[in-house]
Amino acid sequence: MKILVVGSGGREHALVWKLGLSDEVREIYCSPGNAGIAAAAKTRLLPKLSLRQLLDFAVDQDVDLAVVGPEASLVDGIGDLFRRSGVPLVGPSAEAARLEGSKAFAKEFMARHQIPTAAYRVFDDPSAAERALRSGLFEFPLVLKADGLAAGKGVLICADLQEAVAALDRIMIARRFGAAGDRLVIEEFLQGEEASFIVLADGAGNVVPMVPSQDHKQIFDGGRGPNTGGMGAYSMDGLLSPDLRRRILDQVILPTVDGMNQEGRPFAGILYAGLMLTEDGPQVLEYNVRFGDPEAQVILPRLRSDLAALLLQAARGDLASTQAEWTSEAAVCVVAAAKGYPGSYPKGLEISGLAKTDRMENLVVFHAGTSRVDGRYVTSGGRVLGVTALAPSLDEAVRRAYSGLNEIHFDGIYYRRDIAYRRLSQAERNS
Repeated sequence: MKILVVGSGGREHALVWKLGLSDEVREIYCSPGNAGIAAAAKTRLLPKLSLRQLLDFAVDQDVDLAVVGPEASLVDGIGDLFRRSGVPLVGPSAEAARLEGSKAFAKEFMARHQIPTAAYRVFDDPSAAERALRSGLFEFPLVLKADGLAAGKGVLICADLQEAVAALDRIMIARRFGAAGDRLVIEEFLQGEEASFIVLADGAGNVVPMVPSQDHKQIFDGGRGPNTGGMGAYSMDGLLSPDLRRRILDQVILPTVDGMNQEGRPFAGILYAGLMLTEDGPQVLEYNVRFGDPEAQVILPRLRSDLAALLLQAARGDLASTQAEWTSEAAVCVVAAAKGYPGSYPKGLEISGLAKTDRMENLVVFHAGTSRVDGRYVTSGGRVLGVTALAPSLDEAVRRAYSGLNEIHFDGIYYRRDIAYRRLSQAERNS
């Protein structure tokens, strides 16, 4: 099997790494990839190509399957383009990708199909939004969201009116997130613990659930500071009880798939529900229409089944009798970021220590923002590396991940030191 992977981050490195373990996979092409992906087994890097160029390449090379990592390509219609040409692809149509491409659409969709989510209002005009904020209509804290794609950074939690007006200005006036700020969603702040629940869907109403995970969005320890694309994640069997998993499937995932079918937007690909586990039950914070990053870096190492076979079945609309097998081991990923991220940050800084981590057992370093210059690995992005460890217990996985990070260095390296520690603290309190 020949596979084309689209994207360049840690999620794509995890996909390429896992696909490369399959006996069914002969060659993997990745566009545009990164320095770590370039070194992965069975992989050949391509330059950054347009959607049409990607399709032409896939047809010319008789690619058996395309796997799309970034949300922007899906929102732009790569799924429609490939399917019209008969190239199997894992990812939804542009219409179905609106679940991620527009937060306003997603909220209105959930309201139409009685899918639990926070109370909200949508605004097209910044003056109207500011009047609503000042009217006392909302209780604080509350959440302001840029409607469109903002690389995981367009969600701002506001403690009071002053912060909310400043966030409104940032999104809709200063246009810090570009066209994503054309519309604004203001929604209720939900209390609880977050979880990520991802399924593989085939467009015919069938889904294969993946193991749950928990992302850590804020830049600083303790969940403080601005949102990022994700500073780390973990996955373990005890994260969600079997009853809660069933409830999420019945109240969120299946109604979403059924609702999309009813509206003529059948969903095929990766459906990700970002959840808040409240006292009233799970509520949807957001949808993604692709693997999360860094959630993919902890989910895929736990997968025992052949990823290539699963994805090909989904692309063919054939998941009716399919199940995935998973290891009971826990996985932890800690992201090493450049100084200044999620704001501006330097590039071209030499990375050392990767040769040592290559020799560490049950540890994989996924490259996110790296390049190769004169035989050296250097930084090229805000999130540089994701260090992932697998172990029989969560505390051992945490220890292994941070042991690996201790071997890695580049100027200004920053990483959160509390990934999964909230869960460890809960376990200690309950023991």
